[in-house]
Amino acid sequence: MIKKTLFVYNSISLFNIINEIKENLYFELEYIDTKSHKKINFEKYNNYLIISTNFDEKIKNCTLINNLPIKISKLVEIINLNFLKKQFLVQSEYKIKKYTLDLNSRKISFENKSLNLTEKESDLILFINSHKRADLKKIQKTVWGHSNNLETHTVETHIYRLRKKMIKTFEDNNFIKHDQDGYFIN
Repeated sequence: MIKKTLFVYNSISLFNIINEIKENLYFELEYIDTKSHKKINFEKYNNYLIISTNFDEKIKNCTLINNLPIKISKLVEIINLNFLKKQFLVQSEYKIKKYTLDLNSRKISFENKSLNLTEKESDLILFINSHKRADLKKIQKTVWGHSNNLETHTVETHIYRLRKKMIKTFEDNNFIKHDQDGYFIN
């Protein structure tokens, strides 16, 4: 089971409430303030959530608990739902070189730009990325379900269109490359 950590940000009263019942909960609990937040490397945490009773624009993805007083059961429900949402988002995102591919929204993004993809384009990127070199016949069979002896230019057409979209959005004309061993993501 992945360890979960709940950070309570700048709300000592909320921290104390959760701390009293934490032995019945399935996550670690930590209190952070503005100073300690800056020092924490959140990348080392597999699954974490930040909650607070105060809005702070510097804190990204913070769940705001602003309707206090609140029943403990409702508070725990909010926390658990937000852990689930975060886990769902993490499981749908794939790192493809410098890009992030989100399978839920079918978007590939880098920095502040994103590109909408079709389902086949997403499947194609994932398949090529999962192989050192993906040959045409394997792509046809796995991504499209075509037999190996079928003559079609479906793969080449999709790759051509995908390359054009990548160039237009990200100015990246080296995203999908091809050599004698097959297609690969550069």
